[in-house]
Amino acid sequence: MTEAIVVITTCDERDVLEKITHQLVQRKLAACCQIMGPIISTYRWKEIVEHAEEWMCTIKTTREAYSMVEALILELHAYEQPEIIAHEICCGSPGYLAWLNDQVEGVRQ
Repeated sequence: MTEAIVVITTCDERDVLEKITHQLVQRKLAACCQIMGPIISTYRWKEIVEHAEEWMCTIKTTREAYSMVEALILELHAYEQPEIIAHEICCGSPGYLAWLNDQVEGVRQ
């Protein structure tokens, strides 16, 4: 079984995230994606402190598929520099992790 990860990205346009998540699951680069929000983000961009209403997306995938997940997000995302970060899943129910692994073909295609 490959290493499971959760990738997080945010966007101020929910429909952009819906398009990204649909493509990730359809292409078998992610087992499951969830869009949550809206959330309020505070960050510095080009030396100005910004406050924005955004949507957060979590993407359940594998480490081996990460580069393709990142490439697809960058291709479809509306931001000049979108947040794309990944966390390792250190523990999880064996059945769920097996399902996740079965759903993500990633580089096995």
